[in-house]
Amino acid sequence: MVHKSLQSIRSAFIAAVLGVLLIHAPASAEGGISCKAGPVVGAGVASWYGPGFHGRKTANGERFDMNKLTAAHRKLPLGSRIRVKNVENGETLVVRVNDRGPYEGNRVLDLSHRAAQQLGFAEEGLTKVVMNICM
Repeated sequence: MVHKSLQSIRSAFIAAVLGVLLIHAPASAEGGISCKAGPVVGAGVASWYGPGFHGRKTANGERFDMNKLTAAHRKLPLGSRIRVKNVENGETLVVRVNDRGPYEGNRVLDLSHRAAQQLGFAEEGLTKVVMNICM
């Protein structure tokens, strides 16, 4: 059994390493983030959220904009950039984690409406995804 203070130190170290990796992510020609897929940080069912939350404050304090490429994740550090792959159609997209959630069922990620559209599952509402941290 690992002592709680060691778990806290380990969690802080992982967050610091991820933060350094995220700071050095190169910009793409479109002004977004070019993402070399790093380690897998999760897989499962993703959903999207939009109109009912548009304009509300997110966990990092900014206003949620359903037209931006953002996501809510329970544990990844806020500001993390992740590559999300829709397993059902092969589409991929880079999003920035700016909120906490999802808190519904067994879902692993809540994406903005725009991200869901670009990943091709806005109509269905749910899809299977694999998430990689951007390097």
